[in-house]
Amino acid sequence: MIIGLKDIVKLFSISIVTCCAVFVCTMFLNYNIDLATVDGSALSAAGKAIYDAQLSMGKITVAVTGGCLGITSAILLIFYIKNYIDAHGKELGILKAIGYSNLSVAKYFWVFGLSVLIGCIAGFCAAYAYLPNFYATQNADGLLPDIPLRFHFSLLLLLVIVPAVAFTMFSVLYAFLKLKRPALDLMYERKRTKIKNGKASVKELSFLQSLKRATLRSKKVLAFFIAFAAFCFSAMVQMSISMIDLSSATFAWMIFMIGLILAFLSLLLSLSEVVKGNSKTVAMMRIMGYDNATCSKTVLGAYRPFACVGFIIGTLYQYGLLKLVVTFVFSNVENMPEYNFDWLNLLITLVSFVVIYEMIMLLFSLRIKKVSLKSVMDE
Repeated sequence: MIIGLKDIVKLFSISIVTCCAVFVCTMFLNYNIDLATVDGSALSAAGKAIYDAQLSMGKITVAVTGGCLGITSAILLIFYIKNYIDAHGKELGILKAIGYSNLSVAKYFWVFGLSVLIGCIAGFCAAYAYLPNFYATQNADGLLPDIPLRFHFSLLLLLVIVPAVAFTMFSVLYAFLKLKRPALDLMYERKRTKIKNGKASVKELSFLQSLKRATLRSKKVLAFFIAFAAFCFSAMVQMSISMIDLSSATFAWMIFMIGLILAFLSLLLSLSEVVKGNSKTVAMMRIMGYDNATCSKTVLGAYRPFACVGFIIGTLYQYGLLKLVVTFVFSNVENMPEYNFDWLNLLITLVSFVVIYEMIMLLFSLRIKKVSLKSVMDE
């Protein structure tokens, strides 16, 4: 079995997500390790408060950011492996038919772990390039002694080698489980369906409503990515604006850029797959006489509620996190401004998101318009 370069390039989004995760985790963990070498008892009251707050802030940031982006990377891997198996079912089925075991085929999926390794290395190197500025920003008030920047091999092991090995093993294991199907099912692209017992719904859905539901059921994971894109935009943009007053402009810009990268990456990835996966459905609708606006509303509009939910969760998340940090972590720090929910911040972020989201939806609506009827005629 050959996994081509084109398939590996598609994993670029996983590299971006893992790069962001390792970048943030490396900065805070490296700073925490070096900060822990400072004798806290020799500090002033204000310095001791900053010392304790920064240690706690580092732990919270690493746990929240690393955990969230780690889960996202795993979901992306599942998505790409499943897509690859679905797209190459005939070849994989033939390999199984001529005697290859599930494990002997699944082991080639170790290549998918390379995307994680590349992202981890990029994030680790970028973090060490930025660390001098980060150390200076963390001690901008001069309440702590100068902390020398040290390289820690344990972080290289923890944030680069271990994740790369773990995600590589995860890729092989997930592929192994997905391949545990009869060879003929793979070759003829048969999918197992669960038959639900019980009474059928009395209310009969219209054709377009049924099509919306079928679109969501066929690409469930894409609903997560669209919600995740809205979550990242909402949480990171609002948090970055608040960070200008609570922390520093440098830290705010870092959060802002990471949020935008993750949001646009997730949204473009998911909508591209939605259009690609429903091209034949769209072509069939156009043969039946539906205009482009109806096709776009049925296929793309089915995911709009998930974007709304993601935005709401992101708003609540950033408020809860910042309130927790200001109230408990930085409670003893002098001149720390009180944090309350910023309605103007929410309005600015909401309007920006709606404009950007609808512009991207319009862009993909134009792609739907270009879907050729020949894709159905050749079926």
